[in-house]
Amino acid sequence: MPFGYLLVKIFRHEDIRATGSGNIGATNVARSGAKGLGIATLLLDAGKSFLAVKIALHLAPGNYDLAVITAVAAILGHVFPIWLGFRGGKGVASALGVILALSPATAACTFGIFLVVFLLTRYVSLASMIGSATFPLFGLYFLPQRTPLVIAGLIFIPLLVIVKHHQNIRRLLSGTESRFGKKKGE
Repeated sequence: MPFGYLLVKIFRHEDIRATGSGNIGATNVARSGAKGLGIATLLLDAGKSFLAVKIALHLAPGNYDLAVITAVAAILGHVFPIWLGFRGGKGVASALGVILALSPATAACTFGIFLVVFLLTRYVSLASMIGSATFPLFGLYFLPQRTPLVIAGLIFIPLLVIVKHHQNIRRLLSGTESRFGKKKGE
């Protein structure tokens, strides 16, 4: 479910992909002037992935291989949605949802890193990438299972999130990335 796309289409009668970065994620929705819809997008995108992993853990208690496969599938479905021609979000909110479902302590630590970087820089993209990069470290510490499949998932998820930020990386390096909450030229 591409919630950012659907919410903006329903409530503003616009295609969010034609606004700002063209992304369907919470940051672009909020930057389009729809802060409430941005928050709803964040919560719904995180919630759908959280629910998928929790269902997997409920159906196969303690099977973290299945939970991580489900986590990866949920994020891939968000990043490459069939319904939108495989043009989705960057997976940040979905990754937060799966991390929260897999390990609340890992999610808290990862979100803490995100928050510190964001508050220091006001760059959502930089905070998302650095927070994602710390996910494997916290995950290896807090997750009860460290099978090869779990470790592969812990590495794949942040790599996907970081790769999806390739345009942001270019803008950060060239000094043209927008800070959240700032108007152009500030």
